[in-house]
Amino acid sequence: MKLNRGLILAALAAACSKPAPAPVYQAVPVERRNIVVSAQASGSVQPDTTVQVKSKASGEILEIKVQTGQLVKRGDLMVTIDKRQPQNDVNQAQANLDVAKATQTHALAQLGRAEELYKTRSIAETDYEQASLDMANAKAAVISAQVNLENAKIALEDCEIRAPITGMVIEKDVERGQVISSPTRDVGGGTVLLQMADLNLVQVKTLVDETDIGKIQAGQQATVTVNAYPNRPFNGTVLKIEPQSTTTNNVTMFSVLVRIANRDGLLLPGMNTDVEVHVGRRDSVLALPNAALRTKKDVASAAGVLGLSPQAVLQQLASLPQPGDTSNKVTIAAKGTDSAKPAGNTMTTQDGRTITLPAGVSEEKVKAIFAKFRSGDTPTDAERAILQQVRAANGGGMGGGAGRKSGGAQAGPDTRFGGDYIVFVRRGGVLTPVRVRTGITDLDYSEVIAGLTEQDSVLILPSASLVASQADLKERVNRMTGGGIPGMKSATSTAAPAAAAPARP
Repeated sequence: MKLNRGLILAALAAACSKPAPAPVYQAVPVERRNIVVSAQASGSVQPDTTVQVKSKASGEILEIKVQTGQLVKRGDLMVTIDKRQPQNDVNQAQANLDVAKATQTHALAQLGRAEELYKTRSIAETDYEQASLDMANAKAAVISAQVNLENAKIALEDCEIRAPITGMVIEKDVERGQVISSPTRDVGGGTVLLQMADLNLVQVKTLVDETDIGKIQAGQQATVTVNAYPNRPFNGTVLKIEPQSTTTNNVTMFSVLVRIANRDGLLLPGMNTDVEVHVGRRDSVLALPNAALRTKKDVASAAGVLGLSPQAVLQQLASLPQPGDTSNKVTIAAKGTDSAKPAGNTMTTQDGRTITLPAGVSEEKVKAIFAKFRSGDTPTDAERAILQQVRAANGGGMGGGAGRKSGGAQAGPDTRFGGDYIVFVRRGGVLTPVRVRTGITDLDYSEVIAGLTEQDSVLILPSASLVASQADLKERVNRMTGGGIPGMKSATSTAAPAAAAPARP
């Protein structure tokens, strides 16, 4: 047993005494590519417009003329209610109107005779005034009877429930013979007969994680797929983002509504969907792998992997300006002002912004490219390359292409995407840390806003967690061997006692 333990320790010592292998990394060129970013979530189909159909009339349901799934037009008869009581009310109101009209005719004749008698002073003035009052009351009674008759006719018409919108019957809540109540008389809201929905437009309500919600805006395009039609995607548009969040399993989500045209009626309420919101797209832009990006926290470990001094690398980074700073900063000034105009080769766009032009690019060429964008024409690859140079010269701002902020404020980068990172490149045969600013990313590649050119190649290094785990493994091995194998010398240990046995080969 002791011999086996000695052999194991000797093997461990031999493994630890081997020289560390040279760092392995891959140099990847910075090249142009298309980057498409999307946010994916799941949801369900909901009608864009849903209406609960109720009856103003109370009574027994005599007939239901529609069924669920049936498409009806506005005004079509759907349900019939017992009309006997409303019909009796109409007859009574008509009789009251006839009496009121007869009373008005009598009062009118009485008023005429009273006028003749009053002219000859055959009756007193009070008698004449009473006749006038009777005539006014009779006229009011006629108007009241007419209103009551009209209301009775409306109540009779309410016994026929017609479609309030053009749409599909999605739910039937009553059956023939059921007695229903009216929402105008019942404090409980009345009986729901049917539910209708306009399925020409539908909505998909989906929950999006808070980390992605900042990238989604109303009006963005979306692609929706359902299990019923897996090979047929449906195009939609983001309608709005609900402001109230929902927390599930300690994950904060926000509801996003996507509106879809459903003229064919293929999408039905309740269908489960997969939604892909097209957040952004960049064509033919400089891009680098995300694996090459480093933050300030893991720069030291990356320098150690490359055999560089972490302190020297940090000092070198401290002396470097942020990408897009100083001469590369874009400044926006109001028309007619020169106080904010940057030094060097500049131009003023149509909306009053002053931008810096990169070396070798003329103002006429940039204006021609901007005019081509405004007209809707597709620029060439060479023109896209010039625009990329303009972006880099102005700290990532799209010179002349983006809208100007009010009040002459300074333009800022799109905070929805990207950030400032550090990459290692080989320039002049020397490994050099470089600050870069990135834009839109698809989790594999990131758009390069500033800091790199097409002539650069970035180094893909082991992750900081991998380096830390390797160091931790080495430390555990050292602890397991008690700081060294008996009879051997360590670079960090003192000389072994004279009585110690020599290490076996």
